[in-house]
Amino acid sequence: MHAISRLTRYLTAMLLSLLAVGCSSYPLGFEETLAVADTRRLDALTYSPPDWPEALQADIHMPATASNDLRPAALVVHGGGWQRRDRHDMDAIAARLAERGYVAINIDYRFAPTYRFPAQVHDLQQAMHWIHDQAGRFRIDTGRIIGVGYSSGAHLISLLAVLKADNSLDSPYGGPETRLAGVLAGGTPTDLLTFDDGRLLTDFIGGTQAEYPARYRKASPLHQLGNNAPPFFLFHGNLDGLVPVEQAEDFHAALGERDIASALYRLKLRGHFTTFLTAGTAIEQGLDFLEEQLAPTPATTQAASVIMTPSP
Repeated sequence: MHAISRLTRYLTAMLLSLLAVGCSSYPLGFEETLAVADTRRLDALTYSPPDWPEALQADIHMPATASNDLRPAALVVHGGGWQRRDRHDMDAIAARLAERGYVAINIDYRFAPTYRFPAQVHDLQQAMHWIHDQAGRFRIDTGRIIGVGYSSGAHLISLLAVLKADNSLDSPYGGPETRLAGVLAGGTPTDLLTFDDGRLLTDFIGGTQAEYPARYRKASPLHQLGNNAPPFFLFHGNLDGLVPVEQAEDFHAALGERDIASALYRLKLRGHFTTFLTAGTAIEQGLDFLEEQLAPTPATTQAASVIMTPSP
């Protein structure tokens, strides 16, 4: 038993080391332009308004080739339990989006417990307004802005995507400019009511479910989902012990019941962190799915509900 315990600790340490390496970042600089393959990058642009409680920044990854055509964009949001990590965790994904022709806006947001829900949603809404303001500069097609996130970042993106004008979370910072055209979300907590009262959630919401049941419901994409939402591509590790795969399965089923185009891509033998570290194929499949759904042809919404399970 001691040998097994030591092995478990060793593997855990190795995994965390891999995560740190896999999430390594480029050097920071004010509007520093870096060439990566056929892309370029602008670092540390402030997207929050001057009077915002915290100055929040974004890195912009985009195709290097100049074009007069409008390009799709992606709001990219990192994980970390709503209270840690930063946008550089998503560098590789943002760079890949740029290679695929997207303008990827990879953002930071305010952390719990200093700032509690819905502060983080408000940050994403401000980011969307900023993207619209910068659309001419970056040649962005504002009708093709998708959301891309993992873990708590996927939660925030998904919640933003299901909000409509009649939802209280859409005021005072939401509105038509904050609507997403599609979502690519991995390891997503979709129903916060199904989790035990852990520190991450109580710090994020401000207390336990017994104290604030309405807040937990309001913060759950599943319980804010109406009959209209953009297409969703969900990916999830089937061995995820932090965010159970049922979170994705239940949300995918709810989307299907409402005839909202969606796909669920299960990664076999993957936990929460290994899914993030090996998400390349899921990202490619997700972009293929969303591009098909958003293509301007009548056939784009034929497959409304798809489940994919790749080989290990």
